Amino acid sequence: MKDNKVKSVVFDWAGTTVDYGCMAPYVVFDRVFADKGIKLTKEEILKPMGMEKKDHIRELLKTEHASKIWLEKYSRQWNEEDIDALYEDFEERLASVVAEFSQPIEGVADAVDKLRSMGIHIGSTTGYTGAMMENVIPRAEAMGYKPDYVVTPEMVGSGRPAPFMLYENMRKFGIYPVKSVVKVGDTVMDILEGKNGGAWSVGVIDGSSELGLSKEEVSALSEAELSELYKRARENYLAAGADFVIDNMSELPALIEEINKIMGEEK
Repeated sequence: MKDNKVKSVVFDWAGTTVDYGCMAPYVVFDRVFADKGIKLTKEEILKPMGMEKKDHIRELLKTEHASKIWLEKYSRQWNEEDIDALYEDFEERLASVVAEFSQPIEGVADAVDKLRSMGIHIGSTTGYTGAMMENVIPRAEAMGYKPDYVVTPEMVGSGRPAPFMLYENMRKFGIYPVKSVVKVGDTVMDILEGKNGGAWSVGVIDGSSELGLSKEEVSALSEAELSELYKRARENYLAAGADFVIDNMSELPALIEEINKIMGEEK
């Protein structure tokens, strides 16, 4: 079938296209919870990454570690009012630091240029709100990355792992069927967003929150240590249902060609 090919690639933002290591939300979550007397590990903070941020806070509070400390410190269980207060603090702090973490990840701009030359629309979804993205979008654009559309959770009433942000990208561009869409992200939530929507789902490792390392931390690792972490990230993506996993964005255009070939062979 002539039209049986990829028409749109929908990227995540932090940890996928900008903000190597997804540091901005990590730093802010760490500060917000520390000020409440709850010191979370980096692994705990990164695990729900990709969710809408209020949902992320709820997931952190649900952990045995955080729930136990909260009960000990405040002599009661946490509630939705606490989530609202933590989220308000998170949103205020993130707005002041997020622009500092808007640098496109290496290889993203070149990959996007190649995809556009193939006639592919560039969509995006994020766990950030529209207000948070106001500081990210222009900064990323000034440094070479600008998708055709940005969809935030409040635009559709639900964040990941629901697929509605993905569908809003399709609606905007008039793109269907969903198998002509590829979702690319750096978290298990991104993979689930794509799979729940029926799209191709691709995990990227370099710069990801799944890897959970800054550039400096990556540089400090031995080749064997980094290889082991890449292996673990790949396994996590595949366990979540990823159709493909790439090491970095430079591999994406060739992967899209491979997906086109697979689709072209389908009857």
